[in-house]
Amino acid sequence: MLTNDDPVAPPPGDVPVPEMNGDPYSKFPGSEMPLLLAAELQDHLMTATNDLERLQRLLDHACEVLMGGFHGAAAQLGDAIDGGHELSPHLQETLKTLYQAVTALQFQDMATQLIAHTNKRLRNCADQIARDALGDDDPDGAAVVEDGPMKPNPVTQDEVDAGSVELF
Repeated sequence: MLTNDDPVAPPPGDVPVPEMNGDPYSKFPGSEMPLLLAAELQDHLMTATNDLERLQRLLDHACEVLMGGFHGAAAQLGDAIDGGHELSPHLQETLKTLYQAVTALQFQDMATQLIAHTNKRLRNCADQIARDALGDDDPDGAAVVEDGPMKPNPVTQDEVDAGSVELF
């Protein structure tokens, strides 16, 4: 019997979690995932990946429209400056605000990386569930499951700050 004094015993309150590499249910005898439950879970994971792909398309479109508008407004102000017109302090502040908005839109790259990473993790889980649930019963043969992402998160930055990037 394992006790809290035993170096092999898990700390109190810890619940053993199966690994997602290899057969995650082999550590728990008699706890194979029922096929219908596996199919339902896989369906939910695939729905989540489809939602992430749709989110990526919406994000791409919104950022394209915003960038076009910001660049257009900045170009109009630039044309006024090139035409010899001096911008009022208010319009100079507007131009500065446009530059800051474009810098903030650079979060799209980080969001794209995070969405792709999460999508790959979810698909990997869905593939593993399918492989483990079907086992040798799959008429198409053993499922090939690509390795999931090794890093827990490709994006370590939580916010975008203006730097020394030339935007226009």
